[in-house]
Amino acid sequence: MIAAGNPDVKTARRPQEGGRRFPLHWIGALPFLVYVGLFLLLPTVIVVVGAFAGKDGPTLSNITDLNQGFVVNAFVSSLLISTASAVVGAVAGALLAYAVATGNPRGVLRRVVSSACGVLAQFGGVTLAFAFIATIGSVGFIRLWLQDRGLDIFANGVWLTELPGLVLVYTYFQIPLMVLVFLPALDGIRPQWREATESLGGGTWHYWRYVAGPLLAPAFLGATLLLFANAFSAYATAAALISQGNPIVPIAISNFLTSETGRSNPGLAQALALGMVVIVAIVMTLYALLQRRTSRWLR
Repeated sequence: MIAAGNPDVKTARRPQEGGRRFPLHWIGALPFLVYVGLFLLLPTVIVVVGAFAGKDGPTLSNITDLNQGFVVNAFVSSLLISTASAVVGAVAGALLAYAVATGNPRGVLRRVVSSACGVLAQFGGVTLAFAFIATIGSVGFIRLWLQDRGLDIFANGVWLTELPGLVLVYTYFQIPLMVLVFLPALDGIRPQWREATESLGGGTWHYWRYVAGPLLAPAFLGATLLLFANAFSAYATAAALISQGNPIVPIAISNFLTSETGRSNPGLAQALALGMVVIVAIVMTLYALLQRRTSRWLR
């Protein structure tokens, strides 16, 4: 009222630009965006450009070379190893996660298993390969102990350094990863749902067939796809165990980049990497769709 009758008091003017401020809330995510840009987007762009680049300019020869027999065999072997280790890791990890979920949620066992899985899921590379060589390798103490008792696990050849051995080694970090990913889905199962099933006359089979099974299926399949992508992109462990040939795609890429026999082919290596990017992108898209469906009833 005083301001309305006093000419010395000036009414505040509205900002000429409508008072809109430049949003700054995204600045907190700037380090993450820079990290993703440098270590994910930039390498992807380099791989895509390199896959279509030749000595004389753009070319499709690197892509057409992917139909060579040894390249197809490398992709088939990688897909088989990744699928086998993902299925074995998913089933074993799901059973272990269920055993943990049915226990005391604040108990020591759950905390110990969760902590151990967090460490073991990241245990890979040369260290993991050496651990298997030292235990069940040709001169590993378990292999020698079994051999002294008349059981030779390598009677038909040292399969540990071949593709079947990779499946066994990969499951070492696939099972803990499955526990970490699948345990939240099991925690989302309400005990009231089983009670409701039993109150309607249903048994354990009906509960898992019509209630828990359909609810956990998307989470289980999504976790299995994550394990597949994890094994498909693994390199260091396989490189430490297998040093000959191009049995899987990551090792083939390394050989084409660092060949000491004059057979290096960076263009084909980047075409192989582009093939891996496409496969992993498809798998992770399916994983994201399944996770979205799972999150509806986990809220």
